[in-house]
Amino acid sequence: MAVPKRRTSKARQGKRRSHLHLKPKQNTYCSRCGEAVRAHFVCNNCGWLNSQAREAVVIDEAEES
Repeated sequence: MAVPKRRTSKARQGKRRSHLHLKPKQNTYCSRCGEAVRAHFVCNNCGWLNSQAREAVVIDEAEES
């Protein structure tokens, strides 16, 4: 039966786990309004994705005035 000959040190353990961290989310900018948007997501500000309207954005009358 296989048994470790030496205890794994904290440094070696940390080196092994160095790639397990979370990657930062990639932000792009909307081509229509310039708002920061996650990649492959519809813009929350104007509802556009890749220079095409994807969803209707409802603007309240209270926000306009």
